[in-house]
Amino acid sequence: GIRLAPKEKVEIPVLFIPAEMKIYKTQVVVHVMRENGENWPYEVTAESNTDLTRSVTVAENGETQGILWIYPIHGMPEAPQQKLVVIRCQAKQRLEQRVELLLIGVMPGETALPDAGNSAMVNTDESSNTPEVTDGSSATLEFLYELQYQSDEITSQLDSLVGMQLLQKEWDTDSRIVTLIFSVVFAPSKPMRNKATLVVQCTAGGLWKFPLLFIATEPEVDDVINITAVGLNKESIVGFKLTSQTR
Repeated sequence: GIRLAPKEKVEIPVLFIPAEMKIYKTQVVVHVMRENGENWPYEVTAESNTDLTRSVTVAENGETQGILWIYPIHGMPEAPQQKLVVIRCQAKQRLEQRVELLLIGVMPGETALPDAGNSAMVNTDESSNTPEVTDGSSATLEFLYELQYQSDEITSQLDSLVGMQLLQKEWDTDSRIVTLIFSVVFAPSKPMRNKATLVVQCTAGGLWKFPLLFIATEPEVDDVINITAVGLNKESIVGFKLTSQTR
């Protein structure tokens, strides 16, 4: 019952309140008819374009009575903000740390629920970041994960200094909690303090974001330079070499 003048706009609000961590799918259908009730003279026949046939409503006389716009909507629930994980390493050192993250409220599909047992382990493929949770049966849970930075500048700084690999995953069917165990490698070349976000998505539905903070503290002293004076008001010189790690 919404009336629209020529070139007038209308906003269609869409409210999403997910009850579970799974993908929700629906459609928004906009049906337009002439205000005076007349039909469009175009007739839909068997030879008409199939896409057009699905986008119109036809009157008894074969004329076009209304036009449809169909917008598919996929709702992806996102978990609340997770606890901050701090990765701290001294500059010019290399840190390898195991980090455990919890995915709460995982909702597998009908074919993804393990048949028996309360735990499941992960089968990982080093060439892929979509590991599967399985208990040995054909049922699997697939996840995607990505490390995101706040800006392109930070990405260029940390991309070669930070590495993440999913080592193991445990699935508790009673509590619906998946535990991810990551191996994080951090090898900073200079002091820094940068934030990042690990985004984890389940193919069955659900998005989890884990804030990370990478801190590189001051490095150890490279060497001590001793300068011996040759006398008052006389200049003493000592030389040393510096090697650049980049071009």
